[in-house]
Amino acid sequence: MKQRILIIGSGFAGMWSAVSAARLAHLQGNQSLEIAVLAPQPELRVRPRFYEENVTSLTADLQPLFTELNIRFIAGHAERIDAAENGVWYKTAEAESTFITYDRLVVASGSRLHHFGIKGIAEHGFDIDQLETAQRLEEHLSSLSSRPESEARNTVVVCGGGFTGIELATELPTRLKALFGAETKTKVVVVERGSVIGGRYSEALRDIIRDASEELGVEWRLNAGVEVVDASGVTLQDGTRIEASTVVWTAGVQASSLGENLTADRDALGRFIVAENLQIPGYSNIFATGDMAHAKTDDAGNTALMTCQHAIQLGKFAGHNAAASLLDVPALPYRQVNYVTCLDLGAWGAVYTEGWDQQVKLVREEAKKLKIAITNELIYPPKAERDVAFAAADPLAKFV
Repeated sequence: MKQRILIIGSGFAGMWSAVSAARLAHLQGNQSLEIAVLAPQPELRVRPRFYEENVTSLTADLQPLFTELNIRFIAGHAERIDAAENGVWYKTAEAESTFITYDRLVVASGSRLHHFGIKGIAEHGFDIDQLETAQRLEEHLSSLSSRPESEARNTVVVCGGGFTGIELATELPTRLKALFGAETKTKVVVVERGSVIGGRYSEALRDIIRDASEELGVEWRLNAGVEVVDASGVTLQDGTRIEASTVVWTAGVQASSLGENLTADRDALGRFIVAENLQIPGYSNIFATGDMAHAKTDDAGNTALMTCQHAIQLGKFAGHNAAASLLDVPALPYRQVNYVTCLDLGAWGAVYTEGWDQQVKLVREEAKKLKIAITNELIYPPKAERDVAFAAADPLAKFV
């Protein structure tokens, strides 16, 4: 009987875990492993691009790749890990509860937006966290042109000034002008708790974000927290009122709660604090990866962020190590020393930085070309060709 590596999730980390595990089995000439991916659909949703238009096009079909590499796809939604029985309970598309066993488990169930209990945001707000919610926002924005013109109709409030909030906010002026007409006065406001724009980033990067925002007409409300969101706008904690038909929440994410019954340490974001081989301490046959893993990237004290850049490499190492533990092959300690950022700034262009100190290397059109190459090519799945896919899945191959 074949031994099964079960991977929960078909996102960046889950998809690459499966391909990497298949690669190692192939290199070892071993056909005794079944590599299975459990997810609602056999597709990769390109989440880093959900601030863009035409969001329903931002998926990639994984079935041809899985078929080529003999990876089994199981349609379902994981609900509970039963570590004592080495199995996972999941719900099928027909809502039937089903149990599947594993010899090795890779938890790549991702993350979800965190509302922090803000009143009214779930009922009246929008987000771009998932494909369905990003589509809902896009449909809402398109519908606004049929409403009578007003300041509220023409105003979008973006709650949160992190990378997601910045990319959405700087994209919106162009989109709103296209919807309402170039002469229409529109407003995009970023509500940010911090005291400076881009306060968590390097000074050079902060300056560029500020300059791009000014040029694009994006306003920032600093030292500001959201008190309540309603159907006609947002009230800040200091009592300030912003009338807006559109309020978008981008302020934080939390790791999936899957595996909350496991006796294991998690960080403040809900990620499992994993060993260097990405194994969950106390569970020799369970690995966590992507947004589910709090993992050291180097020996300088840096840890992986909840980004596709880190998820891709985390996936490659997790899949390799899960397979290695069954094939009597030494594990590879996860390392991802190189860190870059490429931030889209709408019509202004983009900015590209290198290193954890975020040294600016490219700006405006040069950076925009690189951003497009990254988000339209580099982060997409490999071709459904064995040699191409396996070469890309090598955990030690240069990525960025």
